[in-house]
Amino acid sequence: MSKRRGFDIDFPAGTEAPAEEEFPRGPEGYYTGGGRAKPGASRRGPMAAAISENAEALRDRAEAERAIREENDRLAHDYVRLKRAGLITDLVPIDAVLTTKLTRDRAGGPDPEIEELKASIREVGLSNPIRVEPVDDHYELVQGFRRLSAYRELYAETGDEAYARIPAGLVASGEALVGLYRKMVDENLVRRGISFAEMAQLALSFARDPNTETTDIEEAITLLYASAGRQKRSYIRHFATLLEELGDDLHHAEAIPRKLGLDLVKRMGDEEGFTDGLREMLSGQGEVSSDYEVARLADALKSAPKAGPKPKGSSANAAAKTTLRCTVPAGTVRCAARDGKVELAMERDFSSIDRHRLEAAVAAFMAALDD
Repeated sequence: MSKRRGFDIDFPAGTEAPAEEEFPRGPEGYYTGGGRAKPGASRRGPMAAAISENAEALRDRAEAERAIREENDRLAHDYVRLKRAGLITDLVPIDAVLTTKLTRDRAGGPDPEIEELKASIREVGLSNPIRVEPVDDHYELVQGFRRLSAYRELYAETGDEAYARIPAGLVASGEALVGLYRKMVDENLVRRGISFAEMAQLALSFARDPNTETTDIEEAITLLYASAGRQKRSYIRHFATLLEELGDDLHHAEAIPRKLGLDLVKRMGDEEGFTDGLREMLSGQGEVSSDYEVARLADALKSAPKAGPKPKGSSANAAAKTTLRCTVPAGTVRCAARDGKVELAMERDFSSIDRHRLEAAVAAFMAALDD
């Protein structure tokens, strides 16, 4: 067996053993090439480095996505808030704006001030956008019927594409119908006064609308004209009575002055036969101007009474009114009953029903009342 031999190396005096060379390391502690690692130094291979880098990238990406989601949520909430306030404005095609959801409080016929509005739009543009509610592929008008009418007339007259789209504030969809009516009414009360007859007609239409929860004219006036004073609401109630009694025989109700309307309603309640006389006078006048109709009403008021006063209590009976809803297979029927008058309203075209069927239905209705 061989004997192991050993030997010593003598270093020059004053020299020290070389220090162990340190491996170059990156910020993560893994080897970057060259040198020799310290004892106990952290060593990481290429796979570990790749995994660490990927995890860090995923964390950064998740943080960025979270920040984007938070920003999008904030913007969405701001958009809805501004939209509910009608502060989101867009240019919408005039042909896409419908006026069917709300009964307008403006009387039909020519508007004597529309030419002034059109001239202002031509010169300086539309300073106050209309307000619409987006519904599917169109818009329902909430405020701005005259402005929309002016744009439509300007486009028809000029063909200028600048009038084919109108600035419109977008109202959030789903707002209660009474809220939309209030917006329309309040704007017209402030921006341009409307007649008592127009306000009364709107209240009547609102009470008859099957899409509203109101069937009573008193409640309709209170809801729609909550911002008006008590005295003004009282005037509107009187004009509603005038319209209910005379109906379509009045061609220019919006032209009736307040005092004349109130005096007519008072005499209709006090004098028996006066209402029938007014109906007969109006039904035979044909197409007349507003001035002529108002003059005839004033003359009728000045005429001597043709009959004695109504029996005591008849005025109260005439003012009494019963309203109700009835659900039938065809839909919801709204009924309004008062002294000498019954009204039934629902979403159905009764003019398309055969006359004999209508007669049979009316006869059955009256027979049921007598049972």
